[in-house]
Amino acid sequence: MSRDQIHTDRAPAAIGPYSQAMRCGNFVFLSGQIPLDPATGDIVDGDFAAQVRRAFDNLKAVCEASGGDLNRIARLGLYLTDLSNFAEVNAVMTEYFSAPYPARSTIEVTGLPKGAQFEVDAVLVLE
Repeated sequence: MSRDQIHTDRAPAAIGPYSQAMRCGNFVFLSGQIPLDPATGDIVDGDFAAQVRRAFDNLKAVCEASGGDLNRIARLGLYLTDLSNFAEVNAVMTEYFSAPYPARSTIEVTGLPKGAQFEVDAVLVLE
C-alpha cells in the first residue's frame, strides 16, 4: 500500500519531523493540530474556546487537502492540559460535528507544544 503525504498551507506547517497527514489507501492519518495561526505559527489570541476552534479549523483544512471533510472522520483524539475544560470542548465540537459523532478519546496531558491548552488528531476515511 502506498503512503502519500498530505500538506496544505491553510494549516500550520509541521514543527518537527512529521507530516500534517499521511494517506494510506482510503485512510488518512492526521497529525495533531494545536491552535497555531497558519500565517504566523503562533498560538491564537483568545480564550480556551478560541484555541479549540483554531485547532479544529486546522484539522478541517488538512481534511480538505486530503479530499475529505470533517464528516468523514472516524476517530478523534483530544488532548487537554486541564480536564475541567471538558464541557467547553464538547460545546465547541458540536459547532464542527453532528451525529453520528466520531469515536473519540479525551486525555489530560501535562503539557503540549508551544504552551497550547488543546490538541486534536484524527483518522479520516475516504470513499
